[in-house]
Amino acid sequence: MLDFISSTIAKYGKDQTRLMDILIQIQSSVGYIPEEGIALLGRELDLPEADIVQTVSFYHFFSTEPSGKVRIFLDDSVVANMKGRKEVKAAFEQEAGIKFGEVTPDNQIGLFDTACIGMSDQEPAALINNVVYTNLTAAQATEIIKGIRNGKDVCALLGNDCCSRAEGCAPIKSKVENNIRVKGPILGDHEPGAALRKAVSMTSQEVIDEIKDSGLRGRGGAGFPTGLKWEFCSKTEEQTRYIFCNADEGEPGTFKDRVILTTQPELLFEGMALAGYAVGSKQGILYLRYEYKYLETHLEGVLSALREQHLLGDSIAGKKGFDFDVRIQFGGGAYVCGEETALIESAEGKRGEPRDRPPFPVTSGYLQKPTVVNNVETLCSCAKILLDGADWFKDLGTGKSTGTKLLSISGDCAKPGIYELEWGFTVAEVLEMAGAADVQAVQVGGPSGRCVGPDEFFRQLCFADLATGGSLIVIGKNRCLLSDVVLNFTEFFIEESCGSCVPCRALTVQYKETLKKILRGKGTENDIVAMRSWRNIMLMNRCGLGHTAANPILTTIQNFPQLYEQLLVDADFVSDFDMAEAVAESCKAAGRIPNLDGGHHE
Repeated sequence: MLDFISSTIAKYGKDQTRLMDILIQIQSSVGYIPEEGIALLGRELDLPEADIVQTVSFYHFFSTEPSGKVRIFLDDSVVANMKGRKEVKAAFEQEAGIKFGEVTPDNQIGLFDTACIGMSDQEPAALINNVVYTNLTAAQATEIIKGIRNGKDVCALLGNDCCSRAEGCAPIKSKVENNIRVKGPILGDHEPGAALRKAVSMTSQEVIDEIKDSGLRGRGGAGFPTGLKWEFCSKTEEQTRYIFCNADEGEPGTFKDRVILTTQPELLFEGMALAGYAVGSKQGILYLRYEYKYLETHLEGVLSALREQHLLGDSIAGKKGFDFDVRIQFGGGAYVCGEETALIESAEGKRGEPRDRPPFPVTSGYLQKPTVVNNVETLCSCAKILLDGADWFKDLGTGKSTGTKLLSISGDCAKPGIYELEWGFTVAEVLEMAGAADVQAVQVGGPSGRCVGPDEFFRQLCFADLATGGSLIVIGKNRCLLSDVVLNFTEFFIEESCGSCVPCRALTVQYKETLKKILRGKGTENDIVAMRSWRNIMLMNRCGLGHTAANPILTTIQNFPQLYEQLLVDADFVSDFDMAEAVAESCKAAGRIPNLDGGHHE
């Protein structure tokens, strides 16, 4: 084992910044990160062991204890629970003979909960040793455990199923469907290299100007002008610059990047190369969430093919001096790494904690060098814009929201999947396309977004009205919005907080406990007033996760006040403290029966 760890360290040139890659290989091959391995890493990489431990402990998919030869991570998202996760979980536990969070005595099987794995259009879903299982049933869960016990390979349990891509599918062994419902220019036909061949006939500033003129704004949700970001980076004095593609789509209900990476990876890599040409960068890094590890062979194959076609590597498209290549950097399972500075910290082999800003990444990012960070959809849009022109792009969408938007639609609807639509569509139009009826609410933009009711379904999805990174979760009238959805979202934020900022670490828990108090019928109007007043404190957090962690509660208080009001009691204060519950464990240990009137009984 230690020899393997040493050889892995040597493979990466004893580079401290490649710690994530080293840890991923150890976890995959050994099954966990052993204590003696951490000590060896410290010596070989010249890093304090404490630094390595804090990195290992930060990420969901790393373990310092044996966690099973076969690790089953079952998605615990809102949509998974809508689609029957409870029954699937029970079947896994019954057949394996253990509870979730446990490992079988023979270390053969480990069962674990996990956050959304990007499969909301085909839930319940699970990762089993990085192989994706979708649309699970209780019967299938039972058969999977039996197959593992009988020594079957995890991939063999899939049978002959594969992903739904018509061509180039062989490297992807999964049961993942693409579920593309409406195609637009991003998901349409693309000739690899066409945009790059046009770019090399232009200057780098002309490329930037074309992107600026298109009005393209970042598709991750914040909506910063893409051309402006490229220009800022291109004008820095430092000549070593980096292009990052943020493919860490961890927002529950979002899966559009997964579909682009499966069906249009050439378009994405071309967009990264264009960004490299525009800002004078020679290195691109695709930061890919660990949940999409099953796409690695497929993507590496595409990268190799592009190098052979001189669309990556040296003298791209015949342009001497235009040298640019891409490598894939996997994360370790942390939602906060979707924030650009946390992503950069992670890529450097550290905990994914957001940095203080300024400085911003365009001046001091990866390895303290100027860095452009764009998401998958944004970079794909850049390639299309350069090929078809800024005017073409501006004719799509609305005045201040140009182009198209890829939507991930899931939840209580007949046609979950990907819809590429021009900006300016309404929530009602989306619901009709997705075959959603009897809708109570729609979560726009994932848990960090806004929960809207029927009285807001007329609103447009665009930067001037309802901005979104692309996730829409449909919630039917048969759901308890507060307990089934809002509580789950709040628990998600608690689990995914990096813990750096006190309001995010502590106050989000207080939000959850207050919501649970209301759900138990012990809440008062003062509890509602208090939760509203805490909003400004949450804005003191360092990053967007902390700023929006209370949104599930706050937006439903605003838009669905009646759901809270009907649970409140008419009092200034109601204690939620239960003395019997508080002393139950100690009384059991002491063999005593509590007497809440005073004293105790032997």
